[in-house]
Amino acid sequence: MSTDAPAERADHRFVTKTPATGEVRMGSPASVHERFSLLNAASKRIGTTLDMFETGRELMEVAVPRFADAAGILVQDRLVTDGEFPHRSTDGSALVRRLAVGVASAVPGEYARAFPVDEVTVYDAWTPYAKVMATGNPILYPRLGARTAREIGRAWKRDEVTRVLEDSSFLVVPLKARGRVLGFVVYTRRPDSDPFDEQDVALGEELAARTAICLDNARLYGHERRTALTLQSSLLPSDLYQPLGLSIASRYLPASDLAGVGGDWYDVIPLPGCRVALVVGDVMGHGTRAAATMGQLRVAARTLASLDLSPGEVLFRLNRMSQDLDGSQIATCVYATYDPVTRLCTIARAGHVPPVLAHPDGTTEVVEVPAGLPLGIGNDPVETASLTLPHGSVLALYTDGLVESRDRDIDEGIGALRQLLSGRGEGLGKDLEEVCDLTIGAQRPGHERDDIALLLARVRELSENEVAVLALPPDTRSAAKARGFVRATLSEWGLDSVSDGTELMVSELVTNAVRHGAGPVGLRLLRGPSLVCEVADRSPSMPVMREAAGTDDSGRGLQLINWMAHRWGTRPTPQGKIVWVEQKLL
Repeated sequence: MSTDAPAERADHRFVTKTPATGEVRMGSPASVHERFSLLNAASKRIGTTLDMFETGRELMEVAVPRFADAAGILVQDRLVTDGEFPHRSTDGSALVRRLAVGVASAVPGEYARAFPVDEVTVYDAWTPYAKVMATGNPILYPRLGARTAREIGRAWKRDEVTRVLEDSSFLVVPLKARGRVLGFVVYTRRPDSDPFDEQDVALGEELAARTAICLDNARLYGHERRTALTLQSSLLPSDLYQPLGLSIASRYLPASDLAGVGGDWYDVIPLPGCRVALVVGDVMGHGTRAAATMGQLRVAARTLASLDLSPGEVLFRLNRMSQDLDGSQIATCVYATYDPVTRLCTIARAGHVPPVLAHPDGTTEVVEVPAGLPLGIGNDPVETASLTLPHGSVLALYTDGLVESRDRDIDEGIGALRQLLSGRGEGLGKDLEEVCDLTIGAQRPGHERDDIALLLARVRELSENEVAVLALPPDTRSAAKARGFVRATLSEWGLDSVSDGTELMVSELVTNAVRHGAGPVGLRLLRGPSLVCEVADRSPSMPVMREAAGTDDSGRGLQLINWMAHRWGTRPTPQGKIVWVEQKLL
């Protein structure tokens, strides 16, 4: 029986048609010369790529019509899809995929219709195909009888199969490599051609053996590449978080197109208060070892970011952690935090190339941030720098592979990057994804390039539907004013469904700030991917959730917030503290 697979490899759907003029058969006087010529052609033409379908096509071009009038090559399906050998079936059947079909011009066109390329087929145990795969030995029918041809055609449920196989000379040889059977090759000759003999069997096996080695190499390459790409995709963010007040675009390009993995990474990490952390890092070296170290550092950076530490403190602790991971691996990193309301950006870097800021008027600047030592070296504190990002500006974080090569130094590469991001390079006014493509395309060095990671962030002004601020006096009546402000604001934003719960939580936070805090109280509502409510006061002491006794009149406010909010927390500020709650928006 057979099942048709989806046309996943439409570019490989072909049938090789070769002219009949000048055909040389193995039984002719020139057969010895032709045998060596055929094997020489096979050694040169089979296996020029690491693609299974292309390798199958190359065998067909060599074998048809010089050796057979028609041929087909089939391999176990899981070798193509997963690069793995399947478990041996208990009933002796074989699930295979047809890689290629070759047909001489004199063969009727229905042969190609009978055996379509890229078809997935299950051969029953009694068929010669399954027997060859089970035993690893060739099967030869000098003339395929009408009864056997009908049985094979009946299994296929195709009348064309019976017609093209009946009275043909039929040879099936296994594809064996490194002691395993990958599949088989079917050779056929028309009834009016010389039948296959024992010498032809040996030659057919030789052609199949050379092809099998190439197929197995392609299988191993495909398996390793899929593994590497799976590793890389699991280590890099699949969907970048799009924060409030920023548009984000990114690109990653490994040094090796063959391996497809490297040590560069980027990340966008949400922080309390709709703030965000932008991270770009570079582990020295290439390949899976650098990628594994990169994955550990990225997870560590995310963990440290969750503590809401300053950029300098994050890199200082990341440096200590990197020394515990692998002392021989050195990495660089730039870490920036951004507040969409104040547009304040705080940046620290550990041995990393400096960020570039493109202003709305087309001018650019290299952001002056103390370089520091790379991660894994020393224990010095990491300094930070802060700046306010203008509306419409683009901040570029990248790795040195984008700006450095053997043909140019870093300063020259950074200058070229600034030109691309400026108005003169026509990059600033384009869509951010286009800017990424333009930058990578223009800056990408030749075949000796390093890994490249690029993260672009464009600043946009917040609208009235995204931020609302209210200043409150340290008075007990402030809780009622806060509730009214929340209800009116959420009604304007079309968020009446979360208004009641938000009012209750804000009322508790404002009441706590008035009773236990100091100075004026600030209330801020932020509408991004979620709804964030912040209450600020000038007391540095942080609230602590405690278990209230049954007779206590207070102490239940934070328990209520902990139950109602998606998450909540606190963070210190230069003037005191902020307590925030976050709710998901449907």
